[in-house]
Amino acid sequence: MLNTIEAVQKEMERFQYILDRPLATIIYLAISLEKPLLLEGEAGVGKTDVAKVLAQVMDTKLIRLQCYEGLDVNTAVYEWNYPKQMLRIKLEEGKTGDKDELEGLIFSGRYLIKRPLLQAIQEDLSKPSVLLIDEIDRADEEFEAFLLELLSDFQITIPELGTLKAKKRPYVILTSNRTRELHDALKRRCLYHWIPYPSLEKELRIVTVKIPGIKETLAEQVCRFMQLLREEDIYKRPGIAETLDWAVALLHLDREELDRQTVIDTMGCILKYREDLDKISRERLDNLLAEVFGEEEP
Repeated sequence: MLNTIEAVQKEMERFQYILDRPLATIIYLAISLEKPLLLEGEAGVGKTDVAKVLAQVMDTKLIRLQCYEGLDVNTAVYEWNYPKQMLRIKLEEGKTGDKDELEGLIFSGRYLIKRPLLQAIQEDLSKPSVLLIDEIDRADEEFEAFLLELLSDFQITIPELGTLKAKKRPYVILTSNRTRELHDALKRRCLYHWIPYPSLEKELRIVTVKIPGIKETLAEQVCRFMQLLREEDIYKRPGIAETLDWAVALLHLDREELDRQTVIDTMGCILKYREDLDKISRERLDNLLAEVFGEEEP
């Protein structure tokens, strides 16, 4: 299905993900070469949605691992079902069976709980799954190092069972908001793409595709305002996710175009830090709206 760059672009857009040719190219190469794809960019620019939409396009299962500080192997890869193991040991007490045989039994696949990474390489699926390792920069460097075996050889080593190789290689998408630098060893195992904030034309297209009922005037004003707001000296520039949230909120308020009071009332849809709200003073807001309206008074 995705045997050309054009096919990737067309199919992704069929599921309402608007992407340019460079991103379509790197997705095509990741699929063709069976290489993990690392997507970096600011929060809210659509990195996670690449994996979600790709799973829809390929009609396969999405397996998601959400990373965070302190993420460990038991949560991400596997753990043993200790209650069932202890129950089996209790049942075997008093029997004269071989202890080595019992040990081999309780440390078998029957008592193994598969977490996302192991699921991605060991589940019996008709098609390879899409494995999303989301916000890898939030995990500790030790966990990042653990991923190297998976990303290079698509296998996981479990001391009690040995090395488990992938039944089908999953399509792997890693995302990073770049809160810290990732190690070169991880980057070497991946293809790489930086997703920037969208241009005005692209953002307008995304809004009109994602929110089909929005008026053209309102969509254009919203996108122009967001483009200008990202040029301001604020701590967290809003992404396309905030643009869509704001546009939907304006529709719920029955607005067909922007006005000063509505923007003031709905700034919490766009800016999520008090410091940023304080920086956008009423006077600065008037200037931004004047630019949106083509230098006319809003």
